[in-house]
Amino acid sequence: FDRLRFVAERAELGERREAIFAVSIPERPGSFREFCALLGDRNVTEFNYRYADSRTAHLFVGVEVTGARATAELLASFRKHRIEAHDLSDNEMAKLHVRHLVGGHAPAAEHEILYRFEFPERPGALMNFLKHMGSGWNISLFHYRNHGADVGRVLVGLQVPDKDRAAFRRFLKELGYDYADETRNPAYRLFLK
Repeated sequence: FDRLRFVAERAELGERREAIFAVSIPERPGSFREFCALLGDRNVTEFNYRYADSRTAHLFVGVEVTGARATAELLASFRKHRIEAHDLSDNEMAKLHVRHLVGGHAPAAEHEILYRFEFPERPGALMNFLKHMGSGWNISLFHYRNHGADVGRVLVGLQVPDKDRAAFRRFLKELGYDYADETRNPAYRLFLK
């Protein structure tokens, strides 16, 4: 049982049913939503992102595909929209190590709060989150990995100024997803803050 996740991941990649990309997008509120819109109704298997600088955001993205041609078409779509992207589907270091190491401290992520969410495991759940959120707050951390459960477990860092806290509470209520505030979690403070 300990090896089943590894076997399943390798089978998806080996059979070209999952593609892994390194993607660079502008670091500004709304660019993550614009990128997700390009994915359409494709099933996202993994998202890893951590704020690094004020100009460029680097995403580690896994997407369910129907074969090598679908991967090439998705890569061409990214480039058509001026998004720098690299196909890492055959990159051993990325598959074995980097996907688990994306992150780190982000002292420049001002007013950051950290929340853990349970998204419904269905197409459109991420876009629903992003549409409810609006475009005023910057996402400074995003981690999701499909574990085959009925809910997706997502960790999100958001830069929400103190003056917007009431609006943020309204967003949480309107969204309707289960959540937990992890801002004071010692693991966050030691490894990600």
